[in-house]
Amino acid sequence: MESFERFLLFAPVLLFSMVAHEYAHGYAALKQGDPTARDLGRLTWNPLKHIDPFLTVAMPLMTFYFSGGSFIFGGAKPVPVDPRRYTNGRRSDIIVSMAGIVVNLILAVLLTAAIVALGLLGRALPDAASTIGVVQQMFRYGIFFNLLLAVFNLLPIPPLDGSHVFKYLLPPAWALQYQRIAAFGFLALILLLTVARPVLEWWLSPVWFLDGTALRIIYPYVMPSPLT
Repeated sequence: MESFERFLLFAPVLLFSMVAHEYAHGYAALKQGDPTARDLGRLTWNPLKHIDPFLTVAMPLMTFYFSGGSFIFGGAKPVPVDPRRYTNGRRSDIIVSMAGIVVNLILAVLLTAAIVALGLLGRALPDAASTIGVVQQMFRYGIFFNLLLAVFNLLPIPPLDGSHVFKYLLPPAWALQYQRIAAFGFLALILLLTVARPVLEWWLSPVWFLDGTALRIIYPYVMPSPLT
């Protein structure tokens, strides 16, 4: 029950973070000459437009349940883009691919600042301290999830965002072969999440560092929460 309550607390901020990630891709694509996401109604903050039954609902629930509440994995429905419509092929592809990651990092910073601001408000309004503490706890999860989304999506595994940048670092012939493995990208991710977890944990080490830095900043301002 405690794990389920925790899931209900961080599910909204996780969903918002994933939607923001996909919206950023669509908005960047529009600015780079590709209106596909806008024309298909995906350039919106409406979460219902970004929910995939398996990636956004089933997978997070399953991974959270079977890990005993210690792990969660999922994603939003990818925003459709058409690279052929970009105004500047390589540059536009990199901008669009990195847009979601940049937005997640910005959100992590903004949530850190919001927790500090709420803490100062809680000191001025002691009667609201417990309510503020709950909101702070939700934002605390938001910091972690946005950092996790940013660093995880930098993995050079198709179709993750990092693969769109990594391919330009390869010689043309290698890049072509690299793009051909995109069909096996999901299988590679499953292997990374299961048998190759030590490799994934090494890759995600910047998340622990940045999250710890944020925790040290917000700690003096965190109000007591009845849900902790």
